Amino acid sequence: MTSLLRRTKPIKTFPKPAQISHKLTQSPTPTQHHQNTCAPQPQTPNLSRVLQIVAFSTQSSSKFPEYEMPSVTWGVVQGRKEKLVSRVIICDYLKSLGIVPDELEHLELPSTVDVMKERVEFLQKLGLTVDDINEYPLMLGCSVRKNIIPVLGYLEKIGIPRSKMGEFVKNYPQVLHASVVVELVPVIKFLRGLDVDKQDIGYVLQKYPELLGFKLEGTMSTSVAYLVSIGVNPRDIGPMVTQYPYLLGMRVGTVIKPLVDYLVSLGLPKKILARILEKRTYILGYDLEETVKQNVECLLSFGIRREALPSVIAQYPQIIGLPLKAKLSLQQYFFNLKIKIDPEGFARVIENMPQIVSLHQHVIMKTVEFLLGRGIPSEDVAKMVVKCPQLVALRIELMKNSYYFFKTEMGRPLKELVEFPEYFTYSLESRIKPRYQRLKSRGIRCSLNWFLNCSDQRFEERLMGDYIETESIGPAFCMGGKLELPGSEIVSDEEHESDDEVLYRRTVSL
Repeated sequence: MTSLLRRTKPIKTFPKPAQISHKLTQSPTPTQHHQNTCAPQPQTPNLSRVLQIVAFSTQSSSKFPEYEMPSVTWGVVQGRKEKLVSRVIICDYLKSLGIVPDELEHLELPSTVDVMKERVEFLQKLGLTVDDINEYPLMLGCSVRKNIIPVLGYLEKIGIPRSKMGEFVKNYPQVLHASVVVELVPVIKFLRGLDVDKQDIGYVLQKYPELLGFKLEGTMSTSVAYLVSIGVNPRDIGPMVTQYPYLLGMRVGTVIKPLVDYLVSLGLPKKILARILEKRTYILGYDLEETVKQNVECLLSFGIRREALPSVIAQYPQIIGLPLKAKLSLQQYFFNLKIKIDPEGFARVIENMPQIVSLHQHVIMKTVEFLLGRGIPSEDVAKMVVKCPQLVALRIELMKNSYYFFKTEMGRPLKELVEFPEYFTYSLESRIKPRYQRLKSRGIRCSLNWFLNCSDQRFEERLMGDYIETESIGPAFCMGGKLELPGSEIVSDEEHESDDEVLYRRTVSL
C-alpha cells in the first residue's frame, strides 16, 4: 500500500536556476519558519550538487545557444553556427582533393563531410576526374539518391550505355539537376513523335545531349515546321534528326532560313534543296557568311560558271562547307602539271564532277597511267578527262575488262574511245555486251554513243526503226526543269522523266 501511494505522488520538477538561487539567498519569514516546523521536513538535494548543475547549465547555454531548443529533427536541422562550421570543413575537404569550391558559395551543401565524400566518389566511379568536376562544380549539389541515380537510371533505360555514362555527364552535367518526369520524359516523347527510332534515341542524345534541356514549344518545333514548309518529307524528319540532331537547336530566323534563301537565290529550286537536306542534313551547320558565301565566290573565281553552280551544289552538297580555296588550288596545279589540263578545262571538270576536289591524286593518276599505257596520246587523255571526269574515279580492273572487249570483240579504233570516253562508265555485262550482240546479229554498224547512251526502251525503238538517228549529244541537266533531250520530238511519252528522276540521275553522290 505504501509503494502504491508513493507511485501516485506527482513527480517533482527541478526548480529553475533563478528560483534556486533566489531561495538560497532569501531568509525565511517567521510565518514560514513556523509552518516549516509544524509540517514534515521534505528531503532536499545536496546544495553543492545543485550549484554544480546550475553552473554547467548556465555555461552550456552561453556557449551553444542553438541547443536551447531541442526538436524531433535533432542532428538534421543545423544551427547557423554549425552550418558555417560544417561548410568550412567540407570546403577544406574539397580543396584537399583539388576541387575549387568558390562556385559553391550560394549552394546548399550536405550536413556532413561523409555525404559530400559519397557524392565525389560516386562521380569518380562514373569516370569523372577532378578537372571535370571543376568544370562544373555545381554537380556536387546533386543528391546521389534523389538526383543522380534516378537520372542515370533513366538515361540507361533509353539507350545510353553504362560505359558511356561518365562521358555523357561530362559533356552535359546539367542533366543531373533535371527532373525525370517533368523534363526528360517529354523530350524523349517528342523525339519519338518525330519518327526517331527507339534504338537511335541514345545515339542522338550522345551526339547532342543539350537536347534534354530544350523546351518543346521553342526552337525544336519551329525548326521542324520550317523544314516541312520548304518541302522536306515529314517522314524523313526522324532520319534527319538521327543524322544531324543539331538542327533541332538551330533558330529558323537567324540560321536555317538565311541559308535556304541564299541557296535558292543561286538557282537551286526548293524542291531539290529539300531532297538534298533529307540526305545531307549536316549542310545546315555550315556558316553562311564565313563558309558558304566564301566558297561560292571561290568557285566563281576558279572559272565555274554561275549558271552551273546549282548543278555543282546538287551533285556534291558538301562542297560549300570544305576548305575549298586550298583544295581547288592544289588540284588545279596537279591537273595542269600531270594531265596537261589548263584552268579553263579544270573548271569544266569541276562542273561535271565536283567530287574531284576531294579525290586523292594517286587515284587520279592510276586512270591516267592506264590510258597512256594503252597508247592514247597525253593530249587525248586530257580531252577524255575533261569530257568525262568520272573516268578518274573508276576501278582499273573494270576498265581493263571493258578495254579488252573493245579491242578484241569490237575491233574498233582508239579514236572512238577518245570521242566517247563514257564507254568505260557503262557496265560490260549488263549493257555493253548484250547490246553489241544485238547489233552484230542485225549487222548494224553504229557509234558507241548511239547504242550505249540511251535507255533500254529507246534502244529497242532504234533497233525497230527503219532509219539511223542522227548523232546527238547526251542528256543535258537543266536546274529547275526536266531533263532536256535533243530530238525529244521522237521520244515516247513513257520516257519523259520527272524532276525527282532527274535529280537522282545527277546526284549520284547522294
